[in-house]
Amino acid sequence: MGSMITELPDGVVVRRICTPEDVATWRAGFIGAYQTIFSGAPYNERFYPSEAEGVYQKLTSTANNVSLVATRGIDEVVGFGIAIPLSAKEPVAKELTGLLPIAHTFYLAELGVLERWRGRALGRTLVRERLRLIDGARFSQVVLRVSIAHHSSIAMYRSMGFEEMGVYMDVSAMRTDGRVTSDRRQFLSAVVSQIRLDDDLDSMPTMS
Repeated sequence: MGSMITELPDGVVVRRICTPEDVATWRAGFIGAYQTIFSGAPYNERFYPSEAEGVYQKLTSTANNVSLVATRGIDEVVGFGIAIPLSAKEPVAKELTGLLPIAHTFYLAELGVLERWRGRALGRTLVRERLRLIDGARFSQVVLRVSIAHHSSIAMYRSMGFEEMGVYMDVSAMRTDGRVTSDRRQFLSAVVSQIRLDDDLDSMPTMS
C-alpha cells in the first residue's frame, strides 16, 4: 500500500511509493487522476491511458525518486507529487546546465490534485513532503517548472523561498480539442536548506 507519510482530514492519506507492489497498487488510480487533472485549465492536455502510464512507470522507476500519492480507501488517488534527480530529466537538465549544479539538484517533476480536493492544503502537503524526503546530503538545490498562467502556484512557491530564474521553455502537447500547441513554462529554484515549509497555502497542479 505504500509507506504512510501523513493523514489529512476527510480520510486522505499521503503515501510514498517504495516497492514494485506499491507501483502496481496505485497505477490505475494515478492514470485516472493524471488524465483528469491535466485535461483541465490551464494545460488542457489530452493523455491516453498508455501515455499516463508511461509517465508513471518512468518516474517511479527512476533511481532516488520521491513518489507520493494522496489516497482514499483502497484504490482511489486524489492527488500525486513526484520528484526525481534533475540529471534524470535530460531535456530540462540540458536547459539548465551552467545555471544549477545538475548532479546536486532535485527536480519536482509532477504535481496534481483533483479539482474537488483543492483548497484543502493537499497540494501544499505534497510539495512539502517531497521536499522533506530529499537527501540534503546529496542534493543542495531544487528546481521546478510551472505554467506562467499558474499565478497561485507561482505565489505559493515564492512564499516557500523559491525564486524565478528568468528561464522559460515552450512545451508542445496535444490539447483536449485535438490541436497540438505550445504553452510557456518558467523555472523556479531554491536552496534546499533555505526552503520554508511552515505555512499552509495550497497549490495548483504543475507538471514537467
